[in-house]
Amino acid sequence: MRIVFMGTPEFSAPVLAELVARGHQVAAVYTRAPKPGGRRGLEPTLSPVHATARRLGLEVLTPKTLRTDEAAETLRGFAPEAMVVVAYGLILPRAILDIPAKGCFNLHASLLPRWRGAAPIQRAIMAGDQETGVMVMRMEEGLDTGPVSLSARVRIGPEANGGEIHDALSAAGALLMAQALAGIEEGGLAFKPQAEEGVTYAHKIDKAEARIDWTKPAREVHDLIRGLSPFPSAFFEADLGKGPERVKILRSAIAEGSGEAGRVLDDAPTIACGEGAIRLLELQRAGRTPMKAEDFLRGAKLAVGTLLGAPQ
Repeated sequence: MRIVFMGTPEFSAPVLAELVARGHQVAAVYTRAPKPGGRRGLEPTLSPVHATARRLGLEVLTPKTLRTDEAAETLRGFAPEAMVVVAYGLILPRAILDIPAKGCFNLHASLLPRWRGAAPIQRAIMAGDQETGVMVMRMEEGLDTGPVSLSARVRIGPEANGGEIHDALSAAGALLMAQALAGIEEGGLAFKPQAEEGVTYAHKIDKAEARIDWTKPAREVHDLIRGLSPFPSAFFEADLGKGPERVKILRSAIAEGSGEAGRVLDDAPTIACGEGAIRLLELQRAGRTPMKAEDFLRGAKLAVGTLLGAPQ
């Protein structure tokens, strides 16, 4: 089938590659514009989808908006039968949604209507959900409100983090969207409205949320850490011997112990929370590589009895 693909992050790239491998004709790939190179002389960074499309020899477009007559005319020129959207990052207006003859289809990383919105993977883990998934949705103008069809479920283990669930959902989603396009091509894929009950919204992660509030119960702190790992990562601030600095926590575990919230209880290190405690397993100082806790403590002073700061 002749399609246009829209996507940007690492999550989307395997879906594009799978559809090309299945023989679909990808007339064009839309993605977000390359990020500036930063330091002088560095080339702009391509999105993962852009890099994948270039490797596959596909035409790439990086418009700043799709809300113009010119954008609609350009898309119409590709004559897509269907459009596949996977974490693209731009709103698609009605004029765009109406162009593909068979419709526009989105792969969403949750079991809709739970976790509509921008950060469904992180929010599911942060909320302590034990299961999530991916779903194929026929797109409409609302925020992830369209009718749904195929789904694949993924278990969230008690220690699983955002990166692990991201990869599992991306792999499952690539196969699911390929299956969906086969059904759409044959005209046999049924869609049904989303349930009206159980709607939740996965709002974009705010930077302030990543700062650990040690007054929360240990389970909530642990779920925050694993939900935000590896990015953007939960963090605390402490003086490790050279003044206050930010430390990211990439892995943790529920531990025994109690005390004043934020107090370092032992040299594991175990940190007291509002209820219970957690053990820090993997940490990262600013500008450094991630380290196991034992390696981290060889170069950082985090003495027993230290009180880690509360949110500011």
